[in-house]
Amino acid sequence: MRRDLFTYLTVLIVFVGAFFFSPKQLRMVQIALTNLSPSVTPAVQTSVQTSNVKIARVIDGDTVELETGDKLRYIGIDTPETKHPSKPVQCYGEEAYQVNKKLVEGKTVRIEKDVSNVDRYNRLLRYVYISTQASPSGIMVNDYLVREGFAFATTFPPDVKFSEHFRNVQAEARLQNKGLWKSCTSL
Repeated sequence: MRRDLFTYLTVLIVFVGAFFFSPKQLRMVQIALTNLSPSVTPAVQTSVQTSNVKIARVIDGDTVELETGDKLRYIGIDTPETKHPSKPVQCYGEEAYQVNKKLVEGKTVRIEKDVSNVDRYNRLLRYVYISTQASPSGIMVNDYLVREGFAFATTFPPDVKFSEHFRNVQAEARLQNKGLWKSCTSL
């Protein structure tokens, strides 16, 4: 009974809070709720969790397979489909796939967790960074794909750490008529 009541109150607070709190304030509420009952509420990360992994292969513009066999989905973005079982290849999907492949396939990347560990398909959810000569600390692949017009900014709470940033770089890419914003007339 207590668990059901706590779950109900958590959902109610998060739902109502979405209208009254900023994302940062809402995250603080979620952290407070987690500290009250960690066995009932999913853990909320209070510190950045990163690790280095090797990308075995690129599946599409926003999903890769790690050397361990785990699938990883980039947080905060969505690229046009190329491998969806019930959808045809979408405009600019092949370009997004190819640039993602060029960026990360066969390379060791740094990955960073937001709040969720996996999505409903059991794919890891992460921000992905690749080192370059110009940026040894790494450029964020998620950001690059949106900034250059290969992906859309897409937010799935509770993973919202960079959602506003992604919306802003998407607006810039659209104004500059980059990538899919130039090539796909149905947008």
